[in-house]
Amino acid sequence: MEKGEVVWQWIEDGYGAPEELAKVLDLALEMLFYLEEDTFDRKEVQQVVAALKGIVVGLRNTN
Repeated sequence: MEKGEVVWQWIEDGYGAPEELAKVLDLALEMLFYLEEDTFDRKEVQQVVAALKGIVVGLRNTN
């Protein structure tokens, strides 16, 4: 099984469909708005947000 197939199987097993994982990741993005100041460097948070958003967009474009 290729890496991509493993990832898709994990998504299906854990979330049922890519759209469901996208919803969870959207929630994670929302939670980032409520971080306490000085918890993480601003640039670190921005990198995480960009990565999560890229995953969300990619998952939504697979249908």
